[in-house]
Amino acid sequence: MKAWRVHSWGEPETMTFDDVPPPEPGPNQVRIRNRAAGLNFFDILQVQGKYQIKPPFPFTPGAEVSGVVDAIGDGVTEFAVGDGVLAITHGGGMAEYSIGRIGNTFPIPKGMDFPEAAAMPIVYHTSYFALELRARLRKGEWLLVHAGASGVGISAIQLGWAFGARVIATAGSADKLEFAKKLGAEHVLNYTDGTWVDQVKQITGGRGADVIYDPVGGDVFDLSTKCIAPGGRLLVIGFASGRIPTIAANRILIKDIAIVGALWGPYAQAHPDYLQKAHQALTELYEKGTVQPPKAQCYRLEQAPIALRYLANRKVLGKAALTIA
Repeated sequence: MKAWRVHSWGEPETMTFDDVPPPEPGPNQVRIRNRAAGLNFFDILQVQGKYQIKPPFPFTPGAEVSGVVDAIGDGVTEFAVGDGVLAITHGGGMAEYSIGRIGNTFPIPKGMDFPEAAAMPIVYHTSYFALELRARLRKGEWLLVHAGASGVGISAIQLGWAFGARVIATAGSADKLEFAKKLGAEHVLNYTDGTWVDQVKQITGGRGADVIYDPVGGDVFDLSTKCIAPGGRLLVIGFASGRIPTIAANRILIKDIAIVGALWGPYAQAHPDYLQKAHQALTELYEKGTVQPPKAQCYRLEQAPIALRYLANRKVLGKAALTIA
């Protein structure tokens, strides 16, 4: 099979497109003939050696796939050869075949195509975990979503709306703002303009946002502390800006706010039942039409370095996916 592999830390363009044997499923595993693979910003960081998870060389990046089960390991009763599935693989996704573990592999929701299925799990699971479990977002609260045109941003906007919140989104260009509004944001603000902090206060009647969803970090995090409501929750999702911010503890005390980490992956691994319950909830929201992910921007498997470079340069609206013939 063909697979993209990383032999040393570098850039997407330094990956090699190798011929390797297809993986064999072990106990409680299935092998998936991939039809699509979702791409995430952390894939780039992993190739560069800047991500917290550093697999041994050589490795194949890619954490989510969709396709058809073509082999099953011992003990598997949940799936049969020929079933359409999506899987959170935590590696090995940018290839013609991947291994899916039982508990991390799910039937594709009705009406969802392969690229959409591959591009949904990580961002929607991340936002569901952050908003439902970590922030306890309530109906009628104000939710401020940064990077609102990114994969995680769009998922947070749509889930915030599904939970009954009023949603403000920020983004860095007119087309991204329009994209975020089309997908459910009630108000959109350009965060390259320093006035967005005052605009959030104005929109919320001077109160500020009850929950702030921040995958950007850096200056965006610093300024978010100036427009968060008393008793608000500032969700730390990631640091796409490249700078990990800090905050003086007296500001947390004076404003009576909570800085809340939302690292979904380790929580899901430590609580196996949670992943199944969350995915069932997301599937129901999708099948009811409450959550409608945008179509992924698609590239062929052999174009993976190009797709990752577009993602790195913030040229992707929503999610990118690789399609596999």
